[in-house]
Amino acid sequence: MRGPSTVPGSSRPGASVAPSLGSDIGLLLLRLGLGVIMIAHGSQKLFGWFGGGGLDGTAQYFAMSGYPAGKGMAVIAGLSETLGGLGLILGVLTPLAAAAVIGTMINAAAVKWDGGFFAPQGVEYELFLAVAGAAIALIGAGGYAADRFLPVLRSHRLAHGVGAVTLGVVTALIVLLIRG
Repeated sequence: MRGPSTVPGSSRPGASVAPSLGSDIGLLLLRLGLGVIMIAHGSQKLFGWFGGGGLDGTAQYFAMSGYPAGKGMAVIAGLSETLGGLGLILGVLTPLAAAAVIGTMINAAAVKWDGGFFAPQGVEYELFLAVAGAAIALIGAGGYAADRFLPVLRSHRLAHGVGAVTLGVVTALIVLLIRG
């Protein structure tokens, strides 16, 4: 964690603030919230928990939505959401976890696109989750994350975030092209 720094524009000499503490706590809360939501959605798809359709019900929904190999797509979506959410909660491989969220949420928004913008039929919820994932990818996991102990991700690089957002968007677009 970085130490306190002088507050820009402060008239008091020695005025300081710990710029990373609030950011680190905020990022932790954002990661936890998004991670729990994604794990819950993935668990609906994989196990039928929380009123979900399980693999068979989700596979039928994917097939009705135009995806080939509905069961395979249900497994991929469920694992992307569950493992992406777990990665966000732990703050481990955070850019890749965020990419999983971005990709699945772009696909979810595409399926609901004809429902307009506002929830419950619209895409605002899915777009918000995708944007939250992109924000985490670009900002980094923060100080309270397992990524701090991984040499490559210890100090977040914007390139990691841009790469993750690009990976999520490109993968989503490829899946949407397969969907037809």
